[in-house]
Amino acid sequence: MIVLNSPISPSEPQARLALPYGAFIAIGVVLAGCGEPPPPQKAGPVEVGIVTLSAQPVSLQKEVFGRTVASLVSEVRPQVAGIVKTRRFEEGAMVKAGQVLYEIDPTLYQSAVNEATASLRNAQAVVAAAEAKSRRYGELVDIEGVSRQEVDDAKAAHEQARAAVEQQRAVLETARVNLAYTQVRAPIGGRIGKSTVTPGALVTASQADPLATIRKLDPMYVDVTQSSADLLRLRQVLSTGGLRPADAAIKMVLEDESAYAQPGRLKFSEVAVDESTGTVTLRAEFPNPDGVLLPGMYVRAVLTEAVEPEAIMAPQQGITRDPKGGATALVLNAENKVVPRAVTTRRSIGDQWLVASGLSEGDRLIVQGLNKVKAGDTVNPVTVDPKAPAAPARPATAGGR
Repeated sequence: MIVLNSPISPSEPQARLALPYGAFIAIGVVLAGCGEPPPPQKAGPVEVGIVTLSAQPVSLQKEVFGRTVASLVSEVRPQVAGIVKTRRFEEGAMVKAGQVLYEIDPTLYQSAVNEATASLRNAQAVVAAAEAKSRRYGELVDIEGVSRQEVDDAKAAHEQARAAVEQQRAVLETARVNLAYTQVRAPIGGRIGKSTVTPGALVTASQADPLATIRKLDPMYVDVTQSSADLLRLRQVLSTGGLRPADAAIKMVLEDESAYAQPGRLKFSEVAVDESTGTVTLRAEFPNPDGVLLPGMYVRAVLTEAVEPEAIMAPQQGITRDPKGGATALVLNAENKVVPRAVTTRRSIGDQWLVASGLSEGDRLIVQGLNKVKAGDTVNPVTVDPKAPAAPARPATAGGR
């Protein structure tokens, strides 16, 4: 028996309390059990998300900047001088080729036509008289009624009269053309801009300032520039046979970042390089039936330069960088062990990298759980969609202490 002295009360004498020895042993065992950790459990392979790479045709696109240009532009100028009588179009409206735009006072030009007509008739009368005289002298020369010289002079006068008729016909034709020019017509069809003159204004032939400007807006041209170095690099790759030329289809993005609905086609490239910028101008043609495109708009054209028939595309989340800046990837071998790869990429296309070397068709690329594994680890692969959002982390639950 173990006797413990315990104070009961300050006024009472100390009493003795006795506990069995086995109780102390049981308390010790309980306390010792609370301090020991549970035995460790053996962890299984880490689960990672993978994507199996496959070869596929990929269009190599390049985005360049440019401005829209009207396919046809015509500055309307008068070809005769005079006072503008009327304007026969609405500013900003569509006009047709040959439509009368302005009328210039035709009085003087009508008088010139009348004068040329009278001169022509006079010349034709002289021809008739000279022809009759030449014919009579030809009959008299046989009987020596006139000299040979007089006959020759009559024939020459006849020819001069005929030439005068042709000359007067030309004068009359010129007068008629000038009279027709008093009606200023549209040389091309398209949308006409503002008028720089009003009725009553004096205009002159071939003046510097145009009366109005007409622009054909359907189709519309887009002039873009491309680096001559990029053009040479593309031609070199195409010559090796790794890529095949693409068609001339072009897409366009407008100033408000919206995609233009109508695709365009490449018309031609400039035959010379701009010495100041080192670029080559490319011209594309886009249909513009609704008039959405206007001259001078700033746009971005997406050019399809070439097509790689057997391209390897890797999700960007599966490519990391080492301390030296090199691209690396983790793939799985046949035993589901992690193997590192050094990767060379060409360019980014959307959310993927175009791989030049380091990965091939059939490789199982780790795209999820990269921070959980290292080279040589055996993992549990699960095929995932790299474009799908990752599942949120599960919060830890409160456990016993």
